[in-house]
Amino acid sequence: MASLKEIRKRIGSVKSTQKITRAMKMVAGARLNRAQQRITAMRPYAVRTGQVLREVVAAAGGAAHHPLLVKREEQRVLLLVVTSDRGLCGSFNSSINKFAEREWHRREAAGQEVRIATIGRKGRDYFRRRGAPLFHVFEGIWDDLGLESARIVARTVLKPYLAGEVDAIYIVYNEFKSAMTQLVVSEPLFPLAPRAGEPGASEGEATEDEVEFIFEPSKGALMERLVPMYIDITVLRALYESMASELGARMTAMDSATKNAGDMIGSLTLKYNRARQAAITTELMEIISGAEALSG
Repeated sequence: MASLKEIRKRIGSVKSTQKITRAMKMVAGARLNRAQQRITAMRPYAVRTGQVLREVVAAAGGAAHHPLLVKREEQRVLLLVVTSDRGLCGSFNSSINKFAEREWHRREAAGQEVRIATIGRKGRDYFRRRGAPLFHVFEGIWDDLGLESARIVARTVLKPYLAGEVDAIYIVYNEFKSAMTQLVVSEPLFPLAPRAGEPGASEGEATEDEVEFIFEPSKGALMERLVPMYIDITVLRALYESMASELGARMTAMDSATKNAGDMIGSLTLKYNRARQAAITTELMEIISGAEALSG
């Protein structure tokens, strides 16, 4: 059985760990509030941008006015996998990586050529260990997250699509639902084919054929401005969703770790008290035995 000194040392170690996990939970919670505000502000804008693009494409007579709107047969696919730079956030990173790995092998089994781009060190390390066909590794995106970072990502993954090296690009990330719930999603980034609806869009809104447009100066000029803006906003929204999901997962994981540390401290304290009681009893027995030996 462990000595009293060893148990005291372990209790002190667990208490120190508990202080760290409690502090990390508080920091993640404070940052999560700001991240939720950004998501709340971004979602309506991103949804409306997608609706406007679909309406304009329908009014312009289809996808012929921009190369990113032309749908191709998916023979070569690029997966953009969004993870975090740090761990201690539960299954946040592992769920994304495993989902993307399954998608990679599924598409290869179907005869498609798959390339992978990663955002975040956890995704980079995961796919490097597995010898994945990495197209690009984005560094420092989370250090200064904003529209410019999203634009860098969008322009980088856009190049092979415009060059005809890939036929479709999918972005894999965690969509934020709540602090305890994050949903792994895979959304098409390119081609920008019109979709039935955007995530979060309400039902009963006007459809494309109910909107009439007058194009000035031209359809092509409008598409050249609108399509890149939609791409940047889509990527930025995915990054914001991922950051909020990471913070929610970290807060939940640290809350669980703090509670587990409390349970462990209670168990160790009980063990310490029992060991101390046993030691005191042993000492008393030795004293009594010694006294009886002297009196006899």
